[in-house]
Formats: sequence, structure tokens, C-alpha cells
Amino acid sequence: MTSHYTLKALDIGINTHQEAVAYMREDCHVCRAEGFTAKSRVKINHGSRSVVATVNVVDNDVLPEGHVGLSKVAIQRLGVGLGDDVVIGHADVVASLAAVRKKVFGNPLDGTDMQAIITDISDHLYSDIEIATFLSVCAGGRLDTDEIVYLTQAMVNAGKRLHWPGREAVYDKHCIGGLPGNRTTPLVVSIVSAAGHVMPKTSSRAITSPAGTADTMEALTNVNLELADIRRVVNETGACLTWGGAVNLSPADDVLIRIERALDLDGEGQMIASVLSKKIAAGSTHTLIDIPVGPTAKVRSGVDAGRLASLFTQVGAACGLKVRCVLTDGSQPVGRGIGPVEEARDLLAVLRCEEDAPSDLRERALLLAGHVLDMAEHSGLEIAQQKAMELLVSGEAYRQFLRIVESQGGLKTLQDARFQHAETALLGGTLRSIDNRKLARLAKLSGAPSSPGAGLRLYVKVGDQVATGAPLFTLYSESQGEQDYALDYYRQNADMFVFE
Repeated sequence: MTSHYTLKALDIGINTHQEAVAYMREDCHVCRAEGFTAKSRVKINHGSRSVVATVNVVDNDVLPEGHVGLSKVAIQRLGVGLGDDVVIGHADVVASLAAVRKKVFGNPLDGTDMQAIITDISDHLYSDIEIATFLSVCAGGRLDTDEIVYLTQAMVNAGKRLHWPGREAVYDKHCIGGLPGNRTTPLVVSIVSAAGHVMPKTSSRAITSPAGTADTMEALTNVNLELADIRRVVNETGACLTWGGAVNLSPADDVLIRIERALDLDGEGQMIASVLSKKIAAGSTHTLIDIPVGPTAKVRSGVDAGRLASLFTQVGAACGLKVRCVLTDGSQPVGRGIGPVEEARDLLAVLRCEEDAPSDLRERALLLAGHVLDMAEHSGLEIAQQKAMELLVSGEAYRQFLRIVESQGGLKTLQDARFQHAETALLGGTLRSIDNRKLARLAKLSGAPSSPGAGLRLYVKVGDQVATGAPLFTLYSESQGEQDYALDYYRQNADMFVFE
């Protein structure tokens, strides 16, 4: 029979994000009786609530005798107060880890395996190390089509789902990323919903980029909407622009994304399952996938892009979702701003039809909006793109954007970063290439997306004639340390801009 011991809870004051941690004294009688050491997994109960936590062992003078220190997330999940009794024992064996080990040794996972893994991850039964192992063995093309379908279905089943009664067709759009500044989603949603089509857009925060759509929209309005509020906004406006993680549509995905971000990993199968599971959970019937292709984009060649598009289409069809993929130019950043606030400035300039709005962002958004309108109206791409342009130029898309934002809580004032630094070209000539990955890394080192105002504003495009001493970009940061760190990186990697 498993033994259980009672200790008093203490808020240790440490934020361990989503991984629950229990801090126990070296001389704790529970550790001695049960053999708990650092990194042991324990189950902690408080009333009807329980949490599985990782043990960290601390010096005796850190905690009073008879107490267990709990991280912030453990306190939250248990609902304990200072000095409340909690019951501690061995964590149950997580049976689905056998399926992870099965994959480690190169064996395929079936639907039952995948559902068990995702359910246990959603229930916070995996440690961060175990989640990292699962993600690693699924990366690098190690998931076949069936496994990606199983993973997608498991992620949908693990969360909540939105339904839109009376709506025969519900539309969505996603870019696979890898292209700084490519913030077309708010533009496409505004145009398509201005045309009368339903587009409830729930977006992710950044994984490996300086900004995700949710990060950029959060600089403009409230994106943390509950399910009831999402339904209200969509019923009022025909669309929304929210963060999917706030409504538990795909809870496992939010946990996986956190570990992917730490690993700087975005595996193909996991990405497809992540994207499509959230579309299905949001109640979408039709989805457009933007796949940028370029030498420093996430997808490097047309062959790879074609294979990825085929996978998206096959997995979508297996899950009852109609998917259209569009291959776009991924040779350089889109727009001028990189980072949440700077990308928000660009999309507002396009919506307002300002004279200096970035034309590449505008044209890309019109192309993608045209594809969604063609999916909805079957008018042919040329006519659909013309309609998209008319909705933008007439101001109707901007008015629709404001309706959506107002329904979500109102338009915020964009905040300026505390520190900025202008960088100029050391050499002149024709700009032949920009390394997307290094430029994104530069923006991330400046503090994006954690600091919304951090990032950079780019002043050059591939093909431009640039004089020595001409402005290249302005770097924005919230701290001097981040600015200096980012600039050190740039000076070691100035070849992110190649001139001839």
C-alpha cells in the first residue's frame, strides 16, 4: 500500500511556469521514508485537488520543519493557502511514457498511444524533460502521415471545441512562420469578415519568432477572451482575433509550445498537428495555409514546400477539414516592423491605407484574402482578389477591424520602447540578401516578444541600392542590457545583410 504523509504548504515564491515543483528539506522525514530525492515525482493532494510535482531538495534553513515549499503553479492548481495541510505520496506510474520510449526506439505510434500521451501531457503528468523527449523523437520527419493524424485528433480531443450552429462554412488562415514581420492574419480576417464570412481566428503566441499574431494583437487589444466572449464577439462582428491558449481549445499544444520555445524547435509533424488541431477546435471548416519558401525561411525549397502542403491537405482531409495551401515568397522579411508593437504599426498603416504603408505586406495580405474569398465564393482567384482590394481601399476592412477590436475591449495605444538604437550600413552597394533567421534572432535578443515594444524597424529591402552610412534598422529594447546584447550579436553577425 502506498504511504501518504501530511506537510504544511508554503509559497516558496518561485515561478516555475507550467511545471509544478515541490521544495523539500534535506532532512525531511517524508523524503527519508519514501526515498524521494531531487527530480523525484510526487503526487500532492489538497481536498479534491491534486498535482504531480518534481522534487527539489533545499538546505534545511530554507524551509521550516514540517513544511513543503510549492512553486507558484503548484499553489494555483492546488488552491492552497499558507499553512494548509497537503498530503504527499509517490506519483502514479505514467503508463503512456512506455509509448514515448516505443517511439524513441523507432516504432510507430497508433491512435491509442498518441491519445494517451496527449491526455497525460494535458493533465500535467509529464515533467518538462519527458515532454522534451516526446517532442525530440517526433521532430525531424519522424512522424508519418498516420501519426500526424493521430496527434492532431488527440490534441483536439484533449481540449474544448467551439461550434457555430447555423454556420455551414467557417474560415481560418495560418502562416507556418519563419518570416519576420509577416503579420497578414489581422488583415485577412478583417477583409474576409468584412465580406460577410465567418472567421473566428484564435492564434498562438510566438514559438521561435519575435512575434506571433496573438502577441501583435495583444499590443492592440484584449486577446485573453473566454469561450463565451469569443462567441459574443463572433456573433457581433463575424470574426475575432484572440489568443487560443486563453480558452483551453488545445491545452496540450500550449504545454508543447512552451517546451518547443525553450528548445528552439518546431518539428514538422508537431507543427501540422498544432495548427490543424486549433483550426478544428475553433470550429473551422475551411483553412488557408501560407507556406513561405526561401533560403533562410522555415521551408527552404519548393520540393519541401510541396511535401508539407501535401501533408497539411491529407491530414486536414482525414480530420474533416478542407485545406488549401499557398506557397509564397520567403526570401526576406515582410513589412518594416519586427516585434509585436512594430508589426502592429505596419498592419494599422495598411488598414488605414496610409501612403507609406509597406506595400509587400499589403500585397501579400490581398493575395491571401483573395484565396480565402475564392474558397468561400468560388468566384475565381482574380475576381476574389479584386474584391479584397475594394474592401481594403474603401475603408470597410479597417472599419471591420475596429468593430472586432471594440468588441474585444477597445483599441490600445501602442507603447514605445524605452531604448532605441539606429544602425547604419558599414558598406554600400546593392542589398542581395537578408538572413531571416539571424534577423529574427536579433529581434528576439532585443526582448521580443516578451517585451511588446522590443524588436526593430527595417529600412531596406533586397534589391535596394544602399549608400555607406545609410540607415539599416532601428533596434528597440526595454532594457539597456538587452539592447547591448542584441547589438553584440549583430556585430558578430553583420553578414545577415549581404551587399554587392
